[in-house]
Amino acid sequence: MRRTRTRTALVAGAAALCLSITACGGDSEGGGSLSAPGPEALEDLDSTVQVEFWHSMDSTNGQVLNGLIDEFNAEHEGRIKVTGSFQGDYDTTLAQHRAAIQQGNTANIVQIYDLGTQFMIDSGQTVPAQSFVDKDGYDTGPIEDALLNYFTVDGELRSFPFNNSTPLMYINKDAFEEAGLDPEQPPKDLAGIREYAEALTVRGANGQVERYGFGAAVYGWFIEQFMARAAVPYCDSGNGREGRATEVLFDDPNVVELVEWWQGMIDDELAAPLGRGTDDAQAAFTAGRAAMTLESTGAMGGFLEQSGFEVGAGYFPLIHADDPAGSIIGGASLWINGAGHSDAETRASWEFVQFLLTPAAQSKWHAGTGYLSVNTEGYNGPEASERAAEYPQFSVAADQLANSETNINTAGCMMGVMSEARVAAEEAWEAALVTDATAADALSAGTDKVSRKIEEYNASVG
Repeated sequence: MRRTRTRTALVAGAAALCLSITACGGDSEGGGSLSAPGPEALEDLDSTVQVEFWHSMDSTNGQVLNGLIDEFNAEHEGRIKVTGSFQGDYDTTLAQHRAAIQQGNTANIVQIYDLGTQFMIDSGQTVPAQSFVDKDGYDTGPIEDALLNYFTVDGELRSFPFNNSTPLMYINKDAFEEAGLDPEQPPKDLAGIREYAEALTVRGANGQVERYGFGAAVYGWFIEQFMARAAVPYCDSGNGREGRATEVLFDDPNVVELVEWWQGMIDDELAAPLGRGTDDAQAAFTAGRAAMTLESTGAMGGFLEQSGFEVGAGYFPLIHADDPAGSIIGGASLWINGAGHSDAETRASWEFVQFLLTPAAQSKWHAGTGYLSVNTEGYNGPEASERAAEYPQFSVAADQLANSETNINTAGCMMGVMSEARVAAEEAWEAALVTDATAADALSAGTDKVSRKIEEYNASVG
């Protein structure tokens, strides 16, 4: 399974232009409540309630999702019918949803990636997840705490976690054994990675590197992870959760140190210079060109299938050994639109979301896609248990998240231009690696660029 990666800032910019909220249709024109209806909304139905579900799951993930949709529809035949509709990658789905808001024709349920959370709140179209929880007394106890932490804003759960992941360190266990290193003890911080990379790097008779000790993509999500694990907020105002964020903080000394370390690893030919392409970084690892890498849990299935060596997994590394750790999530959540939809449609949408969050559905989802089981009880299901027995590496992600402290830092930054911020962080990081700019100067320029975008967005929403 591969996650969908943001490569441009176009959607965030378009979202900013779309708001103020009324310009997006956030005044609920066309009817529909933004509070959860009760089960009575599905009583005395004259016809099957149709639920349109927009998502970004294709290939294997789409097949698994379609199987769950079919299962739900079979259980509710004649009462509720869910129709799944693939809209493209995460950016495209958000853009399609924005256009649908303007046209007053949104889907009942839409899957939106983590970076779109603030926009979804600002759009004023959805019934807050907390409203359903409170209406039904729904027990969120089995839902992974770290996921609830991310999608809870101002004390209310705003959307329902669904396809979520966390990054890990992946290692070539064969290379570790060859170098006399313990493959069951991957390095835990930057100093450890360098030490191991020195032993893992292999040069040919001509002095050319045949295998680098380390190699990973210059990916903005990793900066967010390193900052959270160092207990450093990504943006101000309590990571945008105590008020509107006005600036990003990825020019923090910890990130400067990270980028300088990365540059040193490349200069000393201990790390492969892979740039921003996650596909290139994955290929370097599976081909044995890099003995250690950083990637999402979503890459694990592909690594296990495509690598000609035994793959190991460990926690995402720390900058310093004494950093407090913690982990933030990636992936997407489910939003139920209320504006423009009948109570019966909204209630039927909630019935479907509840089904997706059951242990039985989550066991199938986790085993079939590699995403985390949102409902922790799903790991005990037959499909998930079978997969864990065959591939114990999958338990590392669940353990890392379960051991992560939930706080403002691990909740992640909440702001309307997170997509642009991630791209800007990547560009600054890359500039420090390939130009004469120092890490401090490049990162500072990146934060200044994002500050202007934040100002524009905040002004647009009032």
